[in-house]
Amino acid sequence: MGAKKFHPGWPVTIAGVGVNLMLGVLYTWGVISAALIDQLGWSATVSQVPYMFACAMFAFSMVPGGRLQDRLGPRPVIMTSAIMVGIGFIISGLFLTPVGLTVFFGIVAGMGIGTGYAAPTPAAVKWFSPKKRGLISGIVVSGFGLAPLYIAPLTNYLLSTYGIQRTFFILGGSFLILIMILAQFIKNPPSGYSPPETEDAVMSQSSKVETANIEADYEWHEVLKTKQFYQLWLMFSFGTFAGLLIIGQLSKIGLEQAGMHNAYILVGIYAVFNFAGRIGCGILSDQFGRMRTLLAMFLLQVVVYAFFSTFTSPPILMMGVSVVGFTFGGMLTLFPSATVDYFGIRNFGMNYGMVITAWGIGGVFGPLLGGIVRDLTGTYGISYLVSGILSATGAILTLVTKPPATEPAEPELEPDTATP
Repeated sequence: MGAKKFHPGWPVTIAGVGVNLMLGVLYTWGVISAALIDQLGWSATVSQVPYMFACAMFAFSMVPGGRLQDRLGPRPVIMTSAIMVGIGFIISGLFLTPVGLTVFFGIVAGMGIGTGYAAPTPAAVKWFSPKKRGLISGIVVSGFGLAPLYIAPLTNYLLSTYGIQRTFFILGGSFLILIMILAQFIKNPPSGYSPPETEDAVMSQSSKVETANIEADYEWHEVLKTKQFYQLWLMFSFGTFAGLLIIGQLSKIGLEQAGMHNAYILVGIYAVFNFAGRIGCGILSDQFGRMRTLLAMFLLQVVVYAFFSTFTSPPILMMGVSVVGFTFGGMLTLFPSATVDYFGIRNFGMNYGMVITAWGIGGVFGPLLGGIVRDLTGTYGISYLVSGILSATGAILTLVTKPPATEPAEPELEPDTATP
């Protein structure tokens, strides 16, 4: 009974939330891009280029970041992330040009954010039983979604008080120090560890979570041979395209579509519901299944994007942003949970790193399309239409995606050292 008083995985989980609260600065680009447009005269399209690169680097750096997490543990990976994010922001403040921000914010800081994001969730999930994967994943990644709630008003204050350059300096130095401290509390469980909830180690008959085989651990090359990987990848890219398009230009959408001069508060609203979506969808998917929950999220997106261009009053736009934030946040919980359900826990870091490259594709084309459409037409209407169509396609894919039916190849046939 005493073992249940304190779960050894909670300090790891809480520190992981803290790291993601720092790394979630990526979602405040809507505030920064508005300042670049208003103060430096950038076009809407150009203002999205550094963010576009940051999203791509974030996603694709999770592949090596996840691999390193699996092999070295989370702490050195997160400490490396702290250095990259800090340096990326500080040097961005020295080169306030499209090229400068693309290189140092988009590439350097973007890679740091992705490398750091790859480590806390796999580490935390390994401390808990399979029936809590959705919940724990949701809690850890909720920090990333909740971050704009404090970073958006903080960044807005810093921009108006100290200017763009010093804002980058202050944010970079703060992130470097805080992430370094939090990294010391994050570690993988020891070899042979078994979660205290031994009765949860095997799914109950009433559970709706579709798990291929708790004992099956796919290597990355085995994952690439399954159709489920490509189904998850496509759904993830479709689901995140729309959310990243909105968050990348949220302040401008609020001002131009609904006349909100304090539109930065939309970033905070988005953050609250993004947080709620990550926790809520984690709980719902543990009970009802990943694909059923994903279907509901995609259908909500279809409805909201069908009418988003008509949200021209602040209260209605806030409601629309709330739905987008909730569904987008849910995606970031559902896909890591589905990845570990389908492909196992041992190589979770690497396997999810491959899946989340889909987020990078959404991060490139979503904001880019939004900026181009805005510059050419003066509105975002066509972007909303494309987002709705992609969401409908994602909904259809949830109906045909099932766990892998076969076991991965026997590991004895190929030594571990053969994998680069």
